[in-house]
Amino acid sequence: MDVKIITTPTIMVAALEHRGPPAGLSDSVQRFIEWRKSTSLSPVLTSQTFGIAYDDPETVEPEAFRFDICGSITANEVPANSQGVIRKEIPGGRCAVVRHLGSTDRIGESVYSLFRHWLPGSGEELRGFPVYFEYLNVSAQVPEADKETDVYLPLK
Repeated sequence: MDVKIITTPTIMVAALEHRGPPAGLSDSVQRFIEWRKSTSLSPVLTSQTFGIAYDDPETVEPEAFRFDICGSITANEVPANSQGVIRKEIPGGRCAVVRHLGSTDRIGESVYSLFRHWLPGSGEELRGFPVYFEYLNVSAQVPEADKETDVYLPLK
């Protein structure tokens, strides 16, 4: 696993907060896409796309699962909208980053590898923000096998 330590800037995002079973995440993603298409605040071609994983879907009760679907923005606010998208930020700071290749259905493999194998021997400590993902090629035309996602583990 090729882990890099980088320092990220604070990133303003428009976020749709998914709350509930992971099986419903695709419906939330569709609502976020609907919002993205209806506004010029976070165009998919020129904005970054993120996911913030507050919980591990393998260990939390399905009803308690929390995950934010996000797109970077430059505006200071997100106007009220029918999809429920709000303004949040991903705090800047040091992060361990690893590139996950392939389907996001298997992204847990990269996350668990960071937590279970890399972190214990790294001498690093976690910061108070959850693991998050940057989806590098979100186009529907990109086959699942060719997806690229950076996994960010915030560090002190």
